[in-house]
Amino acid sequence: METYTPKQIANRLNVSTTTLRRYEEQGLIPVVPRTDSGHRIYTAIHLQAFTTIRVLLKGYDIPVVYEAMREIKESRFEEALWLINQQQAQMQTEKQRVEEILTMIQNTEFTQYQNVQLNKFMTIGDAAKIAGIKTSAIRHWEKEGLIHSKRNIANGYRVFSISELRKILVISSLRKTVYYIENMKELLNELDEQNYDKIAGSFQLALENLNERLLRQFKGIMALMKYLRFYLEGLDRYDK
Repeated sequence: METYTPKQIANRLNVSTTTLRRYEEQGLIPVVPRTDSGHRIYTAIHLQAFTTIRVLLKGYDIPVVYEAMREIKESRFEEALWLINQQQAQMQTEKQRVEEILTMIQNTEFTQYQNVQLNKFMTIGDAAKIAGIKTSAIRHWEKEGLIHSKRNIANGYRVFSISELRKILVISSLRKTVYYIENMKELLNELDEQNYDKIAGSFQLALENLNERLLRQFKGIMALMKYLRFYLEGLDRYDK
């Protein structure tokens, strides 16, 4: 049976041995045998475990990857797969949202969204609910000068116009692809001036990024299935 030192695996995956130890401490890999002198003995299943973690992290969120690896360690394979599947479903929803909002911003008669009739002015709670985000996000964007509210004369609460809601929807869709505040401000100015070509280009970039992430996710699934085969073929004895 072929074995590996921590340095050999670290070099193979282009990570530090400290990273490998952290994954082990987090309970993400099978139990590691030791020599009489206390040195770790990594085997094929450990190499595949580390490989799977690194590949999955390119397409999935850290908490999802860590929890899925822990589930596999406990032989709860279906639970691990459902975790991965759930994030893929979320990305599918994100793609649909990007496409939907791109169509929306080009509609000058923006009076409803997702079958919700829009009021001339909306509270921060209503705007957050329509956009599917937290009110804290809207407050942060307003603080950054990306959006602007008015005050309800009757009660002093902040309210947002339909045009500002449109900006909120754009920010919520592009925040992962438009990283700099100044870039986002410029984009929102284009929205105010109804210069849709540049906005459409940003949404196209968002879709391209989602396509790239989708490919990384499926590469992660390939590595994950290879890892599961070790268990299904009985190599989980290393975890006993």
